[in-house]
Amino acid sequence: MTRYILRRCLSMVFIILATAFVIFTILYFTPGDPARQLLGSSATNAEVAAYREQLGLNQPYLVQLGQYFYNTFIRFDFGISWLYHVPVFDELLTRMPRTLIIGLSAMVLNLVIGLALGIFAGTHEGRWQDSTSMSVAMLFISAPDFWVALMMIVLFSKILGWLPAYGIGGPQYYIMPIICAALPGIAVNARQARSSILEVFREDFVTTARAKGQREDVVVRAHMLPNALTPIITSVGSGFSRIVAGAPVIETVFAIPGVGVYMLSAINARDYPAVRASVLFFAVFTAVAMLVVDLAYAFVDPRIKARYSGGGTRKKKALRIPAPARLQEVKA
Repeated sequence: MTRYILRRCLSMVFIILATAFVIFTILYFTPGDPARQLLGSSATNAEVAAYREQLGLNQPYLVQLGQYFYNTFIRFDFGISWLYHVPVFDELLTRMPRTLIIGLSAMVLNLVIGLALGIFAGTHEGRWQDSTSMSVAMLFISAPDFWVALMMIVLFSKILGWLPAYGIGGPQYYIMPIICAALPGIAVNARQARSSILEVFREDFVTTARAKGQREDVVVRAHMLPNALTPIITSVGSGFSRIVAGAPVIETVFAIPGVGVYMLSAINARDYPAVRASVLFFAVFTAVAMLVVDLAYAFVDPRIKARYSGGGTRKKKALRIPAPARLQEVKA
């Protein structure tokens, strides 16, 4: 298993480096002049040229790329924001906890509620519990994030007055953003869990467990669920990327000053250091989440254990069979 973990860690490092290269290249070749947009239309050509020189935009592509990789991965310096004129790293540290609270809490809800809903639907196949659960899941996965967020604000803030509509403060400010971020993942995990449960529902080992008189909850927990976890874990991994993709929208609707809002404002202002750092943060978040998923996948899949275990990689010594003695001709 150590080799498997090392390979996944190296793969994560490669993904982060590739993401940094891609986002830098895209921003470099994007049409338009960031210096002109930051200074405004009233700036003269001389002022724009001087500002480009100050930002280092006049240097060749390879020089800028090398400086970016050196400053980011060697010195851990993300630069100064062109829009806010403060270090990008300090701004990310301020905003990161809010984004992580929403993302990690949504992941927990995805796993717990989605798994429970899928198991409930799979163990009641063809009944009203199954159809109701899947109808709710279909509704969650079909509704856009921004629409769900707006409807939650209207219902729970304006009509009922239970929760604050936007901003940051106590834990009550995070309830609606977390639920809104978790709903699509809950639906996907519920559908995948139901499908996995139905695949093992009528297997011989499940029938044998029932014939022994074990309770249904024990059959589901001890026999069905362990054999259905592999595709469920894969579905949970894909849910992480959906949470990351929806973070800017949810933070914008609920006016939460997180990394997503910071990235959107930096994109609109052509603030390249802030854009690169924000994208890199989301790439690291996704890569670490997928690493955890891969490790969980290896834990429940015995084939991976057998492949990367120490005994499975040893070469078996070939049996040496002595060659038959050469028959000597008998001279007549």
